[in-house]
Amino acid sequence: MTGRDVYEYAVILVMPSVERGELVNAGVIVYCQPRGYLCARVELDEGRLLALGCPVDLPGVRHALTAYELACGEEAGPLGAESPGSRFRWLTAPRSTVVRTGPVHAGLTLDPAAEVERLLERLVRTART
Repeated sequence: MTGRDVYEYAVILVMPSVERGELVNAGVIVYCQPRGYLCARVELDEGRLLALGCPVDLPGVRHALTAYELACGEEAGPLGAESPGSRFRWLTAPRSTVVRTGPVHAGLTLDPAAEVERLLERLVRTART
């Protein structure tokens, strides 16, 4: 595969208080159908989350974030029988929970794994400064 392929991604968000609507970007999910690629990576800045001043169940948030990564990996549990596209759609479906995803966006890439790193840097890590 030498051409650029379409990929889709969503930011994984933590919103400890729905009433206040404040968010912390905590990771990304990338799906590239032509390559059968699905990956979620999380990097929660707990200090930033706690600085929002809302009560938050950190172990629960960590557990939910880990579930995104596991659902995309080899040990996907019950979701493992689903195609990568089905898993991506399930993971990005709207939820009214503390841990959720933002809207799905698309782009073109030569390397979906490199996109994960680029998106983490641009959307998750830089938000720490």
